[in-house]
Amino acid sequence: MTFDDEWAALKSDARDRQSAQMSLNTAGAQPGVPASGADRDLVVHRDELGAVGNEAFRVHGELRKRADVAGAGADTAGAGTTARAAAELQGHNFSAGGELYTTLEVWTSQVKTVLQMFAHISNHLDYSRKSHANDEVEIAATLRGGTAPPCRCRSCRST
Repeated sequence: MTFDDEWAALKSDARDRQSAQMSLNTAGAQPGVPASGADRDLVVHRDELGAVGNEAFRVHGELRKRADVAGAGADTAGAGTTARAAAELQGHNFSAGGELYTTLEVWTSQVKTVLQMFAHISNHLDYSRKSHANDEVEIAATLRGGTAPPCRCRSCRST
């Protein structure tokens, strides 16, 4: 079987499974079906997710304090000891000074990236919960024929 034949077969199987799973033909509570009926709130049943968010927040704070090589030992001008050492080496025509600056810039960039990742993890659960709650209000109002609150998505706010 060629790649194209196999790919076509996989797409066909996926399409068949999707059409069999898609069903919006009920409105009431279904026995044994979570999130049907009156309880429509997004619920996370795993306590581990909260623990992950807490740990990400804790690690973010610790990393922010301990990994600031650029600001360590900052003088009155704000230059850290690593930056001052690099300047001193460059001032004496040592090529290691430029390399030390490059290392400091790469380190700082990488630390900022990791900090952003931890902040994203920490904030994601709270944001998702609030966002889904707002979506539920809008959907429920629309289905009842009422007026939904104004949309707060980025594209609607800019218009």
